[in-house]
Amino acid sequence: MSASLPVTIDDIEAASRRTSGRVSRTPLVASASLGELCGVPVCLKLEHHQTTGSFKLRGATNAVLSLSAEERARGVIAASTGNHGRALAHAAKTEGAVATICMSHLVPENKVSEIRRLGADVRIVGKSQDEAQEEVERLVTEKGLLMIPPFDGPSVVAGQGTLGLEIVAQMPEVATVLVPVSGGGLAAGVAAAIKARKPATQVIGLTMERGAAMKASLAAGRPVLVEEYPSLADSLGGGIGLDNHLTFRMCRELLDDIVLLTEAEIAAGMRHAYTQEREVVEGAGAVGIAALLAGKVKDIGGPIAVILSGRNVDMGLHLRVMNGETDPFREEVA
Repeated sequence: MSASLPVTIDDIEAASRRTSGRVSRTPLVASASLGELCGVPVCLKLEHHQTTGSFKLRGATNAVLSLSAEERARGVIAASTGNHGRALAHAAKTEGAVATICMSHLVPENKVSEIRRLGADVRIVGKSQDEAQEEVERLVTEKGLLMIPPFDGPSVVAGQGTLGLEIVAQMPEVATVLVPVSGGGLAAGVAAAIKARKPATQVIGLTMERGAAMKASLAAGRPVLVEEYPSLADSLGGGIGLDNHLTFRMCRELLDDIVLLTEAEIAAGMRHAYTQEREVVEGAGAVGIAALLAGKVKDIGGPIAVILSGRNVDMGLHLRVMNGETDPFREEVA
């Protein structure tokens, strides 16, 4: 691992101290069903039990706490596919700041309404994360708001990395970590923590086939644009930014692989989480389980830690998936 990575283990440890008491130390529990399937111990990191329902609270809280009082008074702003917006709205409200959240029309209404409930100023713009980001940049220029990026910021990546520190502390013998990948903030932070503490441990990213921005960018050797589509794993949508500063490089250097999953495989992961593990997770949170069920992560060692990253799913959609739907967005994509 490069010694010159933009976010280091020291940054992550500082984030852990800074956010202590403001984010939950989530459980890591054994899965008997997945352990039997894989032939090695499998544990689930229940990050969807986090206060705002996803890992995003770690990065948002660390970012807000890293600001001066004067900076917080200006107000914070971000583009989001839902979970970062909810986390930032919560963190800002806790610290007495005002948050503005810009989202595209692809963000599910249950996530939008929860962000509004937390008191944020919500802007719905365009049909992609990139269009929402353009609105952020306009408001930063016009109103002087302070941008807290959803993934490509050092304090955000360091905050997400605290999850990796917890996994190593809870499971010192971990040999493989399965982590969802979108813009790469979670994957970069977790991988930086894991590789610093246990260099031989594999860290494998997981995302959906539809609009896999980080996978496409790594294949191209540079950040590239991808078309966004509706998906069960809506939280993994969006690009990584053509001017990506941190996460592209960190994912390129730290991840051992990125695995793509179909909508049917993600649906199967959600059903397994509910029926076998008694956990409600959104599609993005189920991709690790989905990969194990589909046999898409091969030649990996155990024990395995699987990050269940979020639970903020529309419950009507969740019910449809539990009743057997495998691709609720097929007609929208066709």
